[in-house]
Amino acid sequence: MYKSMRKFLLTLTMVMCSIVASADEGMWMLSNINPKTAQKMKELGLTLTPEQLYNPEGRSLKDAVINLGDFCSGVVVSPEGLFFTNHHCGYGAIQALSTPEDDILKNGFVAKKREQERPARGLYVRFLDRVEDCTERVNEELSRLYKEKAGVMDSAQVESAYIDSICIALEREFMFEKRNKGLDCRVASYYGGNAFYANFYKVYHDIRLVFTATETLGKFGGDTDNWMWPRQTCDFSMFRIYAKPDGTPAEYSEDNVPLKTPGYAPVSIKGYAPGDYCMTIGYPGSTDRYLSSWGIIERTEATNQAVIDVRTAKQNVWKHWMDEDRTIELKYSSKWASSSNYWKNSIGMNKAVKDLDVVGQKQQIEENLRQWFAKDKARKAEYGSVLPTLEKAYTERKHKMALLTYFSETFLRGIELRNIANRVARLPYDANEEDAALCVSNLKAIYKDYEPRVDEETMGTLLENYRQWSKGEHLPAFYTLIDSNYGGSTMAYAKDVFAKTCLLDTTCVAKVMADSTLRETDMAISYTNDIMEAYASLIAQVRNTMHVIDFNERLLTKAIMEMDSEKSHYSNANMTMRLSYGSIKDYTAGGTHYNYFTNSQSLLDKIAQQKEIADYVMEPEITKLLKKGKFGKYKDKKTKQMQLCFLSNNDITGGNSGSPMFDGNGHVIGLAFDGNWEAMAGDISFDPALQRCIGVDIRFVLWIIDRWGGGKNIIKELGL
Repeated sequence: MYKSMRKFLLTLTMVMCSIVASADEGMWMLSNINPKTAQKMKELGLTLTPEQLYNPEGRSLKDAVINLGDFCSGVVVSPEGLFFTNHHCGYGAIQALSTPEDDILKNGFVAKKREQERPARGLYVRFLDRVEDCTERVNEELSRLYKEKAGVMDSAQVESAYIDSICIALEREFMFEKRNKGLDCRVASYYGGNAFYANFYKVYHDIRLVFTATETLGKFGGDTDNWMWPRQTCDFSMFRIYAKPDGTPAEYSEDNVPLKTPGYAPVSIKGYAPGDYCMTIGYPGSTDRYLSSWGIIERTEATNQAVIDVRTAKQNVWKHWMDEDRTIELKYSSKWASSSNYWKNSIGMNKAVKDLDVVGQKQQIEENLRQWFAKDKARKAEYGSVLPTLEKAYTERKHKMALLTYFSETFLRGIELRNIANRVARLPYDANEEDAALCVSNLKAIYKDYEPRVDEETMGTLLENYRQWSKGEHLPAFYTLIDSNYGGSTMAYAKDVFAKTCLLDTTCVAKVMADSTLRETDMAISYTNDIMEAYASLIAQVRNTMHVIDFNERLLTKAIMEMDSEKSHYSNANMTMRLSYGSIKDYTAGGTHYNYFTNSQSLLDKIAQQKEIADYVMEPEITKLLKKGKFGKYKDKKTKQMQLCFLSNNDITGGNSGSPMFDGNGHVIGLAFDGNWEAMAGDISFDPALQRCIGVDIRFVLWIIDRWGGGKNIIKELGL
């Protein structure tokens, strides 16, 4: 096994150095840009060298790109720690800073002085320091464990049981090294578990809001336009990083000062044209481009469909309450955005997988592999069982995976009361004042954006929804109580749970500490205990199959890369820094041609022509500004129009939101915020004819800051 892995690493090295001239697809590691890749990027219009993109020993463009809270990306645009990200990335922080009396989520916010910038508690940013290959270290430990556990565990079980602990141990070892003082380390898996790299970060926790446009601008088009083109969304927000006077990270303090950031990216108002070089650098979250055909079938028919079904039911309840009460809408706006985003993504992915025959494409690759195996006894011995094993394992697991997803979406992600009960139930029996204070603090954060009336109706709805879909299979124990005491009515049960539980305010902590019997008798805690017991049982039923699938999907990735060793290959996204290069480009789909940009008139047309759609409502003052047409230096010099959003063929996915879109000189021309509907299968299959990255034009952003927000201080800080 270990010798085979060494051989694969040599192949992988050759693969990474064999990028063909036509390759624009891919989420590439900045630390591994080879001469052929650099040449292709240069041919497309990049003027920067690989060292100017990534240089752990000196300043480079990677120093301007940030990971925002491990869920989005952003770009530093001034030497005073000022950074851009998307509005939907900053949404949670903006919502947390909003109150019914000071509704900055709805009305927008601009800090015209530093002292007006508002602390975004809980938000943090990561700066990448460097990346180091640690594959050999991981594989040496795996090789030792294969031998030690031989006869007790097979290779798949060893990898599944120990790979995370091996990576964590390496992280701790690296962080204790003197050269890594003050750095966080994360060892991540690449190429489906065939390679490992240590990523070193400096993390800052004092982040403050500087600017946000109105919600109507930042979310223009809302769910109606999400994942669609054309778009007119001004999807940006602006924050600043603070640190100690010596530049070291610190928690929020009035004594902190703006972080001095020499590694920042200039903003350009020169614009772009079709065919111009465009590059994104950010932190894409998750792709599965090497996934087997059976894995794709399970993903669409089991996992995605469960997400669609449960979230449709949940969001219908939420929407009713949000439409009725602005206070509830404010509380649930961030949760709604998060839930509906992946809900619509799942719908689009299922459609695109079918329309583009992605399963058929994967089956052809698998047939090619079978023929490749047959030509060589050594290959057949190493890989011959991979495909039949995957087919058998996925066939056995598919129904259970659907059940598991329905269960998770219902009980772990759908009904919020479980999260509250779980936190209280985890209090130690001998909890001290510090334990209690921490629990109260965590609960306060939850209760701020929680409405029991909404959750009660959600519970009743989703409990019945789960029972109907599962046909009574794998029901938590409280369903017996529902049938015996409540005549089978999940709504009546939910009403009683919320009427009798003590968990609806922070006094519950003191009550549970004073009376330990509540851990068993409180209806919400009892309900939660039943859920966790049923969940553990369900996980146990699929655990062994998960080991088999994960192990053989890794071997499948390895085999594909060896078979196509002359072809360029990149690792799936895993929330580490990646680069995507390409060009400004339009596209045609379903017989319709789509232009590469939208303009101010297209936004006004949507407002005027589709008044019945709430997502297209805009404040009169902003509409009036747009109609005046005084765009000045922010108007495009070639088209003579105010351009709002634009397209490139960059390869992006979730987590890339907020990624800077750079021109060939490394200047910011936009912020990536979405992909297009026709290419929603992009996380598992890249289609160069259809795949597009949607970004907000930085000139639209600056015009809003300048003309609507009056943020002359910001424009001046940006050197404009």
